[in-house]
Amino acid sequence: MKMTNSLKVGVIGAGNMGSGIAQKMAQEGLYVTLVDVTEKQVQRGISIISNTLNEGIERGIFSANDVSETLARVHATSDYEALKDADLVVEAVFEDEKVKGEVFAKLDKICDEKTIFATNTSGIYIRDLAKYTNRPDKFIGMHYFYHPAKNRLVEVIPHEGTSKETIETTLFIGKLHNKTCIVVKDSPGFAVNRYFSTFLTESIYLLDQGVANTATIDAAAKQGFEIGMGPFELMNVTGIPIALHVSEYMGQEVSEFYSPADLLRKQVELKQDWDLSGEIDESKFQTIKRHLYATIFGVAGAQVDEGVASIEDTDRGAKIGLRWNLGPFELMNKVGVQEACEMVKELNASRSGFHFPEVLRKQAEKGLPFEFKYVDVEVKNDIAYITINRPEAMNALNPVVVNQLEKAFEEAEKDPKVKGIAIQGAGKAFVAGADIKHFIECIQTNQVDKNVAFTRKGHELFRRFEMSEKLTIAVLDGLSLGGGSELALACQAIVATHQGSMGFPESGLGIYPGLGGMLRTNHHIGKELTKYYTFTGKTIPAKALKELGIVTELVDMKDTQAAIEKIVANGKFNKYGERDIPSSFEEFKQAFSDENVKRMLNGEKPEGIRNELAEKTLKILSNKGLIALETMNDLINKQTDLSIDEGIELELDGLVPIFKTEDALTGLIAVTNGKQPVFKTKLVGRA
Repeated sequence: MKMTNSLKVGVIGAGNMGSGIAQKMAQEGLYVTLVDVTEKQVQRGISIISNTLNEGIERGIFSANDVSETLARVHATSDYEALKDADLVVEAVFEDEKVKGEVFAKLDKICDEKTIFATNTSGIYIRDLAKYTNRPDKFIGMHYFYHPAKNRLVEVIPHEGTSKETIETTLFIGKLHNKTCIVVKDSPGFAVNRYFSTFLTESIYLLDQGVANTATIDAAAKQGFEIGMGPFELMNVTGIPIALHVSEYMGQEVSEFYSPADLLRKQVELKQDWDLSGEIDESKFQTIKRHLYATIFGVAGAQVDEGVASIEDTDRGAKIGLRWNLGPFELMNKVGVQEACEMVKELNASRSGFHFPEVLRKQAEKGLPFEFKYVDVEVKNDIAYITINRPEAMNALNPVVVNQLEKAFEEAEKDPKVKGIAIQGAGKAFVAGADIKHFIECIQTNQVDKNVAFTRKGHELFRRFEMSEKLTIAVLDGLSLGGGSELALACQAIVATHQGSMGFPESGLGIYPGLGGMLRTNHHIGKELTKYYTFTGKTIPAKALKELGIVTELVDMKDTQAAIEKIVANGKFNKYGERDIPSSFEEFKQAFSDENVKRMLNGEKPEGIRNELAEKTLKILSNKGLIALETMNDLINKQTDLSIDEGIELELDGLVPIFKTEDALTGLIAVTNGKQPVFKTKLVGRA
């Protein structure tokens, strides 16, 4: 990837964590120098990376070419001097302050002044490690979660002396290798381990008190937290000594509540896994869940009180890092904030060192559930950057997000200093469409009118983006699908990076793109190519979008801000202006001519194109909802001669009929379950 050629990153420590970090960076196009003390250790790290990548080939995640390219971007050596000109070095050695400190002291003498040092520690104070260097302003924590090549979460931990530039650069490099970064305070356990460690130790406390056996506690925890593994099974997998180490540290640094039970120490001395056998007693579930809920609610609330993390990032940590279905504050909403408050009060009264958080007490007094902020606004150089910050759901649009997006846009429009408005997504995606669960719920409760109202509001907001006196720019630096691609198309300009893409998967869900995807694509590139991309659901990479004139500027990620400022400085232009469609798209246009579309909707192969493409296209369409395809064909044909506003009304008129089809519910439910929908209505001859 061109965008990363100018950046050099290093990883110290070629064990499981260090090699995993290096692998992920290299997978995403960064050039990585992996360093360890001996050549033997270095080669072990390369072997770990190679084995993990080859497992990916077996599972169909990577091609052989992907693996060879990734390995080619990793330079392994035992020579620390190879890190001299690195932009960032991540340390991932043994979890001991002195060991880590010695590494940084050595690096400090070798590396250029520009080099940022990051420690992958799960608990040591960042400020204490920064003291081993003469560059505390360029020292930061990057806590990766296991397995770092697969788990998207990174806790970014500045200490009081870390510079703003260091934080921004670290977050940027995190984004470059597709990590979801949450910024947390330099404090014991940071954000996630603080409550996760008590989830484990309080499960042991329940066992120690004779409340239930391990099998029952695991089963109750899995049910209560909607997770795949219970606390005892988790400790067996991750290592029981680690649980002891973390809880001892937390007990020393926070309060006695976090200290381990003697039973945990005994289990470590035995050097045995927890015995998970035994009968499950469901009559104990409520007691177990209530205790564990109280623990998590109290600890999560305390860290918000202390400014360790926001309620949103506390939840993101659980959902992305721990793979919980709901974060602590979402769980409080689920059980009821007042009930959650009572649970915490009870535990607070019975256990020393357990805090009763103000954030929960105040919310219970209001009698309302917690609200979550999903949209952020920051003004830089007269540009308002609106960030949809819901990476755990790939920034999917639901009524709450749309309302917050509208308010943020209004704020930016009213600000006299703002000359342009850039809309971007947090994490690896731009916006992965509308929240399908909302659509399903409305259909199942016979409230399709709510889907229509949500879509109409989206159209009104998107039209405001398109018509604003201030130039609006979509920052397409990741995946976009459905409503996300439609949001980008509604903006007056699009700046894309090489990771950016668009896609319209709706025909495979039994519905159609309802937020202007067909309409605006048609105005850009004509009805034939619009049908090709929306019927098939084919991904449109950023390069193709630029060739088609849909993307205004295609840039390396590091040049995104400069490109946005240049577009705003140049002023308004007609995004739908005439353009020449490259000849490489001619065959796709021919495949979706009026005559060929008619043939394909009758289950016949298109003519005038290569037989291979004809067969492949017909096969793709055979898995789509026929009602959706026929509706889309009719809409696109009519929208060709309509204005944007007329085309929007036409789309809205068709929503009730399409959402009331059996295909719509079938397709939407199937995709939420990760399955291929089986539609009753298919292409003739392909059923």
